[in-house]
Amino acid sequence: MIIKIRVKPDSGKQEIVEIDGKYLFYLKQKAVRGRANAELMNLLSKRFKTSVKNISVRGKTSRDKIVEIRQ
Repeated sequence: MIIKIRVKPDSGKQEIVEIDGKYLFYLKQKAVRGRANAELMNLLSKRFKTSVKNISVRGKTSRDKIVEIRQ
């Protein structure tokens, strides 16, 4: 499964909002040293009930990302 997401780091809350097949992720961590991406991977693994190893992210330095989730 491939999904498009937008990330809002350092927002003070963890929330996932789905709008027209795209996801908006509010993350608590700042976009420093991959901390926001690590938080994103953990949220994705919980949301889609899979391991972090089964998730790959393109656009690691961008707020717009394309995520592939393998089951």
